Amino acid sequence: MLDYEILRLIWWALLGILLIGFALTDGFDLGVGMLLPFVAKTDAERRIAINTVGPVWEGNQVWLLLGGGAIFAAWPPLYAAAFSGFYLAMFLVLCALILRPVGFKFRSKIDDPRWRATWDTALFIGGLVPALIFGVAFGNLFVGAPFRFDDTLRLIYEGTLIGLLNPFALLCGLVSVAMLTMHGGTYLALKTERTIAARATAAARYAAIALIILCAIAALVTATLLPGHIVAGALAHDGPSNPLLKSVITRPGAWFDNYRAHAWMAIAPILVFAGAVLVIVLRRPLLAFLASGAAVAGVIATAGFALFPFLLPSSLDPKMGLTVWDASSSKLTLFIMLVATLIFLPIVLAYTAWVYRVLRGPVTAAYVERNSKGVY
Repeated sequence: MLDYEILRLIWWALLGILLIGFALTDGFDLGVGMLLPFVAKTDAERRIAINTVGPVWEGNQVWLLLGGGAIFAAWPPLYAAAFSGFYLAMFLVLCALILRPVGFKFRSKIDDPRWRATWDTALFIGGLVPALIFGVAFGNLFVGAPFRFDDTLRLIYEGTLIGLLNPFALLCGLVSVAMLTMHGGTYLALKTERTIAARATAAARYAAIALIILCAIAALVTATLLPGHIVAGALAHDGPSNPLLKSVITRPGAWFDNYRAHAWMAIAPILVFAGAVLVIVLRRPLLAFLASGAAVAGVIATAGFALFPFLLPSSLDPKMGLTVWDASSSKLTLFIMLVATLIFLPIVLAYTAWVYRVLRGPVTAAYVERNSKGVY
């Protein structure tokens, strides 16, 4: 069996991979929803745009379920703090996500402009709200969530939904919206032709510019104003999962300490800015989509590297923040789950790759018209 420290590190990396997988796949679904009113002006164009994600959106959401399941099984205190404290925010995300399947399924049932416009609005909301709330959640990781533990390790959360909407978290929400809009635009440019592709390309470039500006502002605020958390002294990497056994100090700019100590981590923010610039300058849709994917992965990796070893800092009492070393399941649980993951994750990846290979190529007006009764 692997050492407890190694298992904890592996599951931290796997959690990041699952979050990146969700952002890369379901992210362009959300982006297409946000762009729907702007890149598709007629009903025919909107049907083309919707059907670029129609066959894959359900499968893409599997990554969200895998991420939630991994948090529940590998990091129980994180699951308890995040899903309890962020309950109302999660409920808003759930409501918005419910609009998506309903919108996809019901839109084409009645050939009436008002009916279809209503569901187009639902698809737009179903893309915008989750993108914004997921970014706000990431922003609150840096600010710290208002929770603490009592002497028996019972979680006490003292925050509100309004409290989560602090200025830095909202800035991160805008970063998420710009990022996924860019990703959805490059996907639409890849999967459509002519007018829709041209509008989607322009939208992706504007979103990439916004992403660069917003990420630069977020980095400046994090480096100068935002208090970062640092574990004071040595923390046993193979010790018990008890967040009360450590001391934590805070100071502005501390979230950049990992980058100062490990220069190789700079590859993550470099991917963000390089990928966004390539989206702006590249003329080939496939290359632009791959560059967008690199930028998306870079955003999530940048946040993960900055926070390490913290999973969820506490703003009420910093020493009670949850880290990789004191918030995991048992050694045996992590090992059994790792074996299962090594068996089933490659199957999921292989099946996903096969689906996208089968569905390769653009969605055209002729295809939608020819299959008008069988597509969205």
